[in-house]
Amino acid sequence: MSVDRPPVENRSGRGPHASILDVAALADVSPSTVSRSLRGLPNVAPQTRQRVLEAARELSYVVSPSASGLASGQTRSIGVVVPFVTRWFFANAVAGACDVLAEAGYDVLLYHLGSADARDRFFDRMPLARRVDAVVTLTVPLTDDHTLGLRALGMPLVTVGAQMAGVTCVRIDDVTAAQSAVNHLVHQGHESIAMLASLGEDPELGFSTSRDRREGYRRAMRTAGLEPRDDLLMAGSHGIDGGAEAMAQMLSGDILPTALFAEYDEIAIGALRTLRRAGIPVPGQISVVGVDDHEMASVVDLTTVAQQVHELGAVAARLLLDTLAGGLQEPVDVVLPTRLMVRGSTGPPPSRQASRRPDPGAGG
Repeated sequence: MSVDRPPVENRSGRGPHASILDVAALADVSPSTVSRSLRGLPNVAPQTRQRVLEAARELSYVVSPSASGLASGQTRSIGVVVPFVTRWFFANAVAGACDVLAEAGYDVLLYHLGSADARDRFFDRMPLARRVDAVVTLTVPLTDDHTLGLRALGMPLVTVGAQMAGVTCVRIDDVTAAQSAVNHLVHQGHESIAMLASLGEDPELGFSTSRDRREGYRRAMRTAGLEPRDDLLMAGSHGIDGGAEAMAQMLSGDILPTALFAEYDEIAIGALRTLRRAGIPVPGQISVVGVDDHEMASVVDLTTVAQQVHELGAVAARLLLDTLAGGLQEPVDVVLPTRLMVRGSTGPPPSRQASRRPDPGAGG
């Protein structure tokens, strides 16, 4: 017995705005049958499934990601938690993760913290539940309570930079990176080597990167038979302005070192600005080296220890996708390599400039 059904008006003109009800009407089935047919679930007769597929094709019906997610229990979204989204490092790492996730068909929900208080409020309300399938955190300093809160979500988690026991991590060896920078200065013949560090916009966040790079500075100095001195370790606020301020503070003191290791490149760039304005030649009177290989490092001819920031985010995203697919069963610690990039901001101290030797460990 045939059943008359009302015509669906303007079928081809509805485009992606056709609803599941339109498909059901055209195929003469229930909306639930349309859903089962399009999702490839069993208990649908082959001829019925074919009719539904033809109706969906005729109406240019596009399955709603949110509706599909509700049905499957997946959101097809990944949460990315970042302390400072506008900073160069975090912006590039986020871009690396987003590129990989977008290619895999995932949306990204970006959570910008900005301070220790904002971080604590975020973990108090924990907005990730039922919104995302997995989480990437970018060098977010976490307390034990924060870590427990993330694990209680019961979803895959990958961290970039900050190690967390039992959680997959992608990072560089910050201690080794700092040692490489200081060893380069030592090889040039420097003995009076200062460090410029960052207090950060919110010191309460306590980034492990800062702690590890200071440790690398101290280890390299002691290995070379040089004692790190507190009066040669200056700390300023974040970024280029912070580096400029810390360098000005150092210039106002009684001791001017022959070389300077900056915790990261933006601090080094700020220091170079202060030195240039003070008329102090670099590297003629003082050498400067940083860490990161910031996009401006080559512009200002800064020697630096380069890390692959975009790749850090990309590798983290790939590991997260592997975990979601069931391929990665146990947490791993992935350490990406760094490379010393020797440019024009470093050289021998003034007393040894006539006998400069090449650094065999340098990259181009």
